[in-house]
Amino acid sequence: MLANLKKTKLALAVVAAAASVLTAPVVSAADRVELTVVPDFYPQLTRNFNPFLQNNLKSTLDFVYEPLVIFNQLDGNKPVMRLAKDYTISDDLKKVTFEIRDGVKWSDGKPFTAADVAFTYDLIRKNAAIDLAGNAALITDVKQKGNAVEITLKEANSSAPFKLVQTPIVPKHIWSKIDKPEAFANENPVGSGPFTEVDTFTSNLYVQCQNPNYWDASNLEIDCLRMPLINNNDGLLSKIVASELDWTSSFIPDIDAVYASVNKNHKYWPAPVGSAVNLLVNFEHPEAAKNEALTNVDFRRAMSTAIDRQSIIDIAFYGAGTPNHSAAGIAALYQSWSDKDVYEKAKVFNSYNVAKSKELLKKAGFKDTNGDGFVETPSGKSFELAIQTPSGWTDWNNTAQLAAENLADVGIKAKAVTPDFSVYNEAMAGGTFDVALTNYFTGPDPHLTWDSGFHSRFMGKEGNPRFAMHRFKSAELDKLLDSFYATADMSEQMEVAHKIEKILSDNQVVIPVLSAVQMYQFNESRFTGWWGADNAKGRPMIWQGTPERLLHVLDLKPKA
Repeated sequence: MLANLKKTKLALAVVAAAASVLTAPVVSAADRVELTVVPDFYPQLTRNFNPFLQNNLKSTLDFVYEPLVIFNQLDGNKPVMRLAKDYTISDDLKKVTFEIRDGVKWSDGKPFTAADVAFTYDLIRKNAAIDLAGNAALITDVKQKGNAVEITLKEANSSAPFKLVQTPIVPKHIWSKIDKPEAFANENPVGSGPFTEVDTFTSNLYVQCQNPNYWDASNLEIDCLRMPLINNNDGLLSKIVASELDWTSSFIPDIDAVYASVNKNHKYWPAPVGSAVNLLVNFEHPEAAKNEALTNVDFRRAMSTAIDRQSIIDIAFYGAGTPNHSAAGIAALYQSWSDKDVYEKAKVFNSYNVAKSKELLKKAGFKDTNGDGFVETPSGKSFELAIQTPSGWTDWNNTAQLAAENLADVGIKAKAVTPDFSVYNEAMAGGTFDVALTNYFTGPDPHLTWDSGFHSRFMGKEGNPRFAMHRFKSAELDKLLDSFYATADMSEQMEVAHKIEKILSDNQVVIPVLSAVQMYQFNESRFTGWWGADNAKGRPMIWQGTPERLLHVLDLKPKA
């Protein structure tokens, strides 16, 4: 039974805008406007606001360290200037210049300048351990030119601005004194974003309050972010149903019945910005029978036509998502990049059709020779495929179970397995898995999905677990992926995209399942200005990695 927990009391008072944030009246804890959010799940709270570390608190980027530019992916990747007031890229696509906004201060009152920006990019070039965005590999030189920073690239890259702004900018006067930035917990951060002041930090709650020198304070009506410790979806469920949380981005099973119907102010939006969710098969399986099956393109197509995508969406995802028919492995988000003829030709192999599946198995020489109801390989070997998903990922676990049942219906013996996430990843990195469900990174175009999911440099133990571990390798595909951003001409990029799509489609490298949505819940009891289907200003998720969440906070207003 869901716990009936006491509702969090949030103040309703609105702080009047002051002529200067330095002279703004002090707001007492009892009167301040707090927004309760869940930016991530944690087993325990560790006070770490280092923006360069994977294990930082996920309210660090954007809220403590504001980006130079936010590219709004739901608005055609439109740039929204933040710490930079403009940027340019040279005609040869080898230099990016950021013009830094005037009058910005760090939270300790020191001026924010181009020197901080240049210092930060040099810092990541000298410390590979803190270059989480992978930008050091792009850069050959960084120069400060007045209040601008010019970054020279190793090669032409029309997407460099989008990539470069993923590096958080830190204050030179603080970080130049840190000997080992990769080991620095940064417990009391000096930042540029709206919420830099750590007001409360306990074992089950932390609160970040307004930066006293925030440059855009006139547009900010939230005093503090309140973040309770929540371990997982089950822990979130009791609090969200009890109306204790304002903004979350989690999977809630049967959300209408469990959440929306409980309170008229409980709202949600399945935002159409999700990645593809595909099944990968192992092209280099060490077992002969499984390798014989999985490397056969008609067998892979038989698997794909056996998958009842709509039923999986309806049952495992409670209707959230759309069937994905792209043999190129990309989500509906990138449909405009698809070659219509290639897509339609391949769609027949990526739509639910039991008769077609059985026809393809017969064509490929797979038949039931021992009478057990399941096909053997053309050489007569029996096999059973294990479809792996991480333990506790209930929507994925159910997807694997339904997919195994679909395959059994056409005579392919399969089962669902749910190892711990580390074991799931290890099996993919080590090449010992049979079939695995995964999703992908998304960006301003399909290149990030394709590059991280299909470039051969990401395959193997030092590669990209969960994404490229099918081990399908093509020198032509690698060359096309490497050339995608060598031009800023969209028609040329489109031509490259169509060639990539054809290679992936012709080889049925992955088995598409669905185009996911991103779930997002908001409580209208205390605030207005929420984004939604009728106010779709940007990606609405609170998770770190969605810089648009900063713009979202600026839109929120407390109810009077």
